[in-house]
Amino acid sequence: MAITASFDRLRQILGVASLIVGLGILAPVSVSAQNLARSLQLIAQTNPPGTPVKPVAEPSNEKVSRAKFDRVMQYAIAQKLHQKTMPEIMQAIATQFIGTPYQAGLLDITSKERLILALDKFDCVLFVEAVLAIARGIAIQDYNYATFGERISDLRYRDGKLDGYCSRLHYFSEWIAENQARGTVKQITQELGGVKTNKSLNFMSNHRQKYAQLKSNEVFQCIVQAEQQLVDLDFIYIPSDKIKQAYSKMQAGDIVAIATKVKGLDFTHTGLVYRNRDRSIGLIHASPSGAVKISPDLHAYVNQVKEQQGIVIARPTDPR
Repeated sequence: MAITASFDRLRQILGVASLIVGLGILAPVSVSAQNLARSLQLIAQTNPPGTPVKPVAEPSNEKVSRAKFDRVMQYAIAQKLHQKTMPEIMQAIATQFIGTPYQAGLLDITSKERLILALDKFDCVLFVEAVLAIARGIAIQDYNYATFGERISDLRYRDGKLDGYCSRLHYFSEWIAENQARGTVKQITQELGGVKTNKSLNFMSNHRQKYAQLKSNEVFQCIVQAEQQLVDLDFIYIPSDKIKQAYSKMQAGDIVAIATKVKGLDFTHTGLVYRNRDRSIGLIHASPSGAVKISPDLHAYVNQVKEQQGIVIARPTDPR
């Protein structure tokens, strides 16, 4: 059991709302202990400890999201995507969202946790969840919006059950582990040349004052208990200088998470492997530079992220 700082809340904490340069890449941001302390001190001047952080996101438009879902299903049916392989379905669906606006903090707009099905705007994790949930439905010719919502809930919450803020899989390491246990994805990092290190995840509890929901002692203690299950994890990642060597084993639609050296945190960004026409490997992701886009070379993208140490890869399974 584990809980993590959402990537977007991390960007708020670090004061890096506009981290992106060049190709829409998570910009080189130094989060050394000194810089992190300086950033937290700056935020504390405007938000005294204990003051809930006001959500910066605007709510997702459910009517617009439903209309987008219907259009994507019409496309899937017309293209007979259910006859394609899972990697082909994942890439085809991901490209349908190119240009969709990036929006941080969508899941933290309301004080009470509720299932948000956003297809009109994304953060990096919501994009991955949406594409995976839609692709799994298409594979078995299930084009129903209600079951799409059920799949999102299965991906997003511990044991697939929404039971308040603490039930959300905040740390992406737990997201991968939980979904692998359900047979939705498979952790293949070690097969691609991954190396092992130890990591303890406790970023949220160590920065409690920056999370409005953690003002509640009950919720905070729940987060602490969840983090205690993530002490001295066997953390396997592909070092950044070995990424290109793994290209030949990657498939379109593989889930990519960028591992970070930041203490107490596992990842700072995620997206999907994109197979270019020349068979080279890129990344399609909800970029904080503004929208869902394709960064043409995965290795180049990752190496412009300061404090990164490599990537983790999880492969979507075929439900058929």
